[in-house]
Amino acid sequence: MTKVKEHSTLQQNKQASEMLCPITYAMNKIGGHWKAIILYYLMAGPKRYHELKKTIPAITEKMLAQHLKQLQEDELITKDVQQLKPPVTIYSLTPAGEQLSPVLLGMADWAMKVSDKFQHLMKIEKIETGS
Repeated sequence: MTKVKEHSTLQQNKQASEMLCPITYAMNKIGGHWKAIILYYLMAGPKRYHELKKTIPAITEKMLAQHLKQLQEDELITKDVQQLKPPVTIYSLTPAGEQLSPVLLGMADWAMKVSDKFQHLMKIEKIETGS
């Protein structure tokens, strides 16, 4: 990953924007294609690396590792390495990551309401909730 110049004009503009706009702050933490998806699947509970990869088959190994590291640096997830043979690494949401649950569920709800692609999920949800 390319190191960001801390004193570049772009970096200064991003920092200034982040101080003025809470949406910019949030998007800097969960923006991009994969971060919100990773967080969404971790809402169901802690997962091992291979479980996340299996749940999100379109993501490459490199992108998953990179985004897990960034989410950990941003204190949205934790990484617990258990010293077993072989070692087991488990990722889970931090309290800050858990606070994103209503946002992520809201995004999923919005997608199901505005896109015909998810009509099958709406039917399942109605059966499960009885509504």
